[in-house]
Amino acid sequence: MSGHRAIDVVAAVEAFKGAIVLVAASGLAILVHEDVGAIAEALVRHTHLNPASRYPRIFIEAAGHLQDAHLLWLACGAAAYSTLRFVEAWGLFRRAAWAEVLAAASGAIYVPFEVAGVRHHVGWIGLGSLVLNLLVVAVMLAALWRRRSGAGRASRP
Repeated sequence: MSGHRAIDVVAAVEAFKGAIVLVAASGLAILVHEDVGAIAEALVRHTHLNPASRYPRIFIEAAGHLQDAHLLWLACGAAAYSTLRFVEAWGLFRRAAWAEVLAAASGAIYVPFEVAGVRHHVGWIGLGSLVLNLLVVAVMLAALWRRRSGAGRASRP
């Protein structure tokens, strides 16, 4: 896969992540002024889980303690994250150096946590996430390296 094609794939993934989180933010904003505890309980019942068992009960209790202010903060945080992903994707599609730096940094920031997670519990999702983030960081560093070495030669007569 060529460098430009790899960057386009990373940009598409970042735009997709932004869209998914924007949908989540919208869902959180819709829940303001609703009885989130009752919605969580209905969701547990709808999925045929036992509301008295440990994890569904934790979910229901946590949802019941959410207040409108917390939901709004979560929705705003999700919207800000989504905006960052869209801006990053736009910059990558436009071949902006700042977007390559942002993509490399935002991919690298998760690597220590993913390594710790894989060390704690080896699973396909954790390994896949770690490998994908390492690939994103490698693609972005390679693009920055090409830009640096190519730009220095191209600017000279």
